Amino acid sequence: MKIYLLRHGKTAYNAEHRYQGHRDIPLSVEGEAELIRADLDPAVVYVSPLRRARRTAERLFPDAGQSVVEAFIEMDFGAFEGRNYLEMEDDRDYRAWVDGGCNGRCPGGEDRPEFCRRVCAAFVPLVEQTVGQGLPELVIVAHGGVLMALMEQFALPERGYFDWEAPNGGGYVLVWEAGLWQSSRKLRLLESVQYTKGGVSC
Repeated sequence: MKIYLLRHGKTAYNAEHRYQGHRDIPLSVEGEAELIRADLDPAVVYVSPLRRARRTAERLFPDAGQSVVEAFIEMDFGAFEGRNYLEMEDDRDYRAWVDGGCNGRCPGGEDRPEFCRRVCAAFVPLVEQTVGQGLPELVIVAHGGVLMALMEQFALPERGYFDWEAPNGGGYVLVWEAGLWQSSRKLRLLESVQYTKGGVSC
């Protein structure tokens, strides 16, 4: 079985390098136009509840149903949402968070460990359900942070959280192998994919 972990298309916040988090920001006109239909046709795509992920899934998999997984919403960046790093360069809370490796709690939001726990806890039952149904693929369309959390926890080769940053409209294909999953809860990276016109977007 293959597992597709895909990031939503580009938004205005992406272009302006703003933290989106729980804000329900739509795809930009450019972001929507550059998405292309994916090269597979799953019956169901599992999506974040936010419209940038759901609309991306519609563009990539127009014939698929959608199943919303609330736990796949992006990390809650609290007071940092809607702002970019230039606007916060003198913000003491932001500087402290960055200096701490972006692990601490965002004011009014989540910390990275708890975010990763909720994402990974929702992922494992989906994998096992899909395997149990004998389906050829599991497809998830969500957010950059969601992909980084899942890849850090489950992917081989093992890499750090920030090493798994995916482009808009792109992501990773993993392979489920019974022995590997049962022994270590790991998935083998097969390839990176990109579903935008002209290749990688920002």
